Amino acid sequence: MLAATLLALAAAALHAGWNLIVKTSGDRELAAWGQFVAGGIIFMPFVVVVGLPPGPAWPYLVGSALVHLVYVEGLVRAYHHGDFSFAYPIARGGGALAAALLGAMVLDDTLSIAAWVALAVVAGGLISLVRPGAARASVGWALLTAAVIGGYTVIDAAGARHAGSQVSQRFAYGVTLTITTAVALCIVGLAKRRGGAFVRMVVQQWPLVLLAGFCLTSAYSLVLVAVSIDGIDVGYVATLRESSVVIGALAGWLFLHEQLGRERLLASVVVLAGMIGLVTIGG
Repeated sequence: MLAATLLALAAAALHAGWNLIVKTSGDRELAAWGQFVAGGIIFMPFVVVVGLPPGPAWPYLVGSALVHLVYVEGLVRAYHHGDFSFAYPIARGGGALAAALLGAMVLDDTLSIAAWVALAVVAGGLISLVRPGAARASVGWALLTAAVIGGYTVIDAAGARHAGSQVSQRFAYGVTLTITTAVALCIVGLAKRRGGAFVRMVVQQWPLVLLAGFCLTSAYSLVLVAVSIDGIDVGYVATLRESSVVIGALAGWLFLHEQLGRERLLASVVVLAGMIGLVTIGG
């Protein structure tokens, strides 16, 4: 339990970091594309040493890569239409709720009554983020992103369990997923004739692209290791990982100077309170 908790918290900090980089980028689509490519390149030597995931894991890898295309599109559009302190907590917190529900339905994960009460608190905090006048486009894209997050979290939890019993094998699954998603994004980007713009962006901003790629791949691979620990439910890790909602709300308020930053931070703290309830009494 302690190992899963620490892994999920580390992933939360890394995840908020790379999302903040996407939000503040001049071209968010190119930024997200570059992060996946950079993350795959940085960690590719690890896969070379450990080896690619076995055959049974590949249907999950391919499926998740396709779902990640929708994820990137939803995330970029949510950040285009809304503040970081608004879109990020809804997408991430909603993703935790979706993952918990899908984990119970698809993977036979078990959550106690107390866990569901804690998740209800999380939902209440997310609802309080939506104030009158909120842009419908931002809410819609953030909710779509949340649903997609829940979907690929469950897919990858199952895929990581097929990748092998060793931590290195499960981490290799996460790295391979970054690579397969990068390939899919390259195909889509080239089909849109954005290859030239992508190369120019990488040349101009390569240190930031590398940093973001490291954060992206590390964050999700740590989560996959955590959900693959015996006795750990997907909903537990996914929800704890979403403690990043507080980091995101705080960053939007302090660094991006977004309106309603304080109110959104308080709502995110309510979300975190539900997560703490899940950790302490809901498992």
